[in-house]
Amino acid sequence: MINKPEFSIPEPTLRRLPRYYNYLKELLKSGREIVSCTHIGKDLDLDPPQIRKDLAYTGIRGVPKVGYQIEVLLNSIEEFFGWNNMDEAFLVGVGNMGRALIDYQGFRRYGFKIVAAFDNSPDIIGKTFGGVEVLPLSKLTNLCSRMNIKIGVITTPDHAAQEAADMMIAGGIIGIWNFAPAEIRTPEGVIVQNENLATGLAVLSKKLQILKQSGKFRQEVDQ
Repeated sequence: MINKPEFSIPEPTLRRLPRYYNYLKELLKSGREIVSCTHIGKDLDLDPPQIRKDLAYTGIRGVPKVGYQIEVLLNSIEEFFGWNNMDEAFLVGVGNMGRALIDYQGFRRYGFKIVAAFDNSPDIIGKTFGGVEVLPLSKLTNLCSRMNIKIGVITTPDHAAQEAADMMIAGGIIGIWNFAPAEIRTPEGVIVQNENLATGLAVLSKKLQILKQSGKFRQEVDQ
C-alpha cells in the first residue's frame, strides 16, 4: 500500500501554477507589467475564475478590474513553491532518462539540483554527466544521511525501482520523484510523485483518436 499524506491544495492547482509561472515569465520579457485572469485565461485556454482561485493559494490577491503586477505574482509563486531555496537531490539509474534529467539545467530555476547519481553498472560508475559523478549504488544510503538529502529521483528499470526507493528511504529521503514504470511501496510520511510516460502517451493517443473520429483531423494528401 502506498501511503500519501493529505494536502489541502488540489493537485490540479499545483500542476497549473508552474504553467502560469512560465507564461508570466515570457509576458514579463515582452514588457508587460500588469496581467488579468481574463488575459491569462484567453492565452492559456483556461477558465478565469479557476485561475483566480489557483493564484489565491499563493496568498496573493489581484486588484479588481486591474489584475496583478506580474513581477509580484512571479515572486508569490516562487515563494509558494520554495523555489527561492535550492533543494539538492540524488538520482538512481543513469540510463538515457537519467542522463537527460542530469543534463537539464532548467531545474535550477525551480530550486532543484541533482548533485549525485548512482548506478550498479561498472560501465557507468566513475563517469561524469552534466558535471555530476556517477557513484556505486552501495554508497547511496550512507551519502543520503551524511548530506541530509531529502529528495530522490528514480530512473531505473521497473524491477530495480523498489530497491532504489528502499535505499533512499533508509538514508532519510522523504520525497521520491519516480520515473520508473513501477508502483513503489513506501512507509507513512514518504511522498512519491509518479511520472508514468506510458500514461501520458495513452492520453495523447486517445485524444488523437477522438480528433480523427470527429472529422476535424486533416490528413495531408499532397504527394
